[in-house]
Amino acid sequence: MSTQHTLEIKGLTVSVETEDGPKEILRGVDLTVKSGETHAIMGPNGSGKSTLAYSVAGHPKYTVTGGTVTLDGEDVLAMSVDERARAGLFLAMQYPVEVPGVTVSNFLRTAKTAVDGEAPKLRTWVKDVKTAMGNLKMDPAFAERSVNEGFSGGEKKRHEILQMELLQPKIAILDETDSGLDVDALKIVSEGVNRAKDASGLGVLLITHYTRILRYIKPDFVHVFVDGKIVEEGGPELADRLEEEGYDRYATVPAVQA
Repeated sequence: MSTQHTLEIKGLTVSVETEDGPKEILRGVDLTVKSGETHAIMGPNGSGKSTLAYSVAGHPKYTVTGGTVTLDGEDVLAMSVDERARAGLFLAMQYPVEVPGVTVSNFLRTAKTAVDGEAPKLRTWVKDVKTAMGNLKMDPAFAERSVNEGFSGGEKKRHEILQMELLQPKIAILDETDSGLDVDALKIVSEGVNRAKDASGLGVLLITHYTRILRYIKPDFVHVFVDGKIVEEGGPELADRLEEEGYDRYATVPAVQA
């Protein structure tokens, strides 16, 4: 039985600096993600979904103005970005960045060493990388290419899931991992997430516009995000309703509905 881990977000308010001064993006978000759970956050463009992901991960663009974020009781907001990664948080970005001059194999081994505090045993590591790349249908030649340089959208997303499988975080935040993926890539990426969940009891916070990825990664909980806050919560059936009705009906919702 894997150890239980909990990411707890309470009353989180976040602003971003604009030409006209600070603009509030998140307006009091409460959310708890535990090991083995999959939470889907759905909402229209501009509702603050990605802001939530980047604020938890520690992006300097976003200023936390209130509330708390803890992982297993530890104050996440007091940690640097790398400390958050070592504590067990993982962020798969919507637009993964290129890192010219750093090979995928070097990047992965350096990241694994940083997270674990010691270098992985080479023979085991090479085998693990090969197996994970094979599962994600990635050409072994990718290991010697620069990180994300010249990668297609689907290749970048597979590389994000490769990192997640090898680093074995406690909680993974997936920011629109389905964007730009064709059906085959979507299925491969989703299978990778499910494998990580099955292997280590990973807790998943999945941010998406569309329900198509939820056909492959089954959510336990669905949260509707509008105007910087959660306005409705439910099970998988809520995602089905959103598919049919869209988000228009939330335009004037004043508060959270349980």
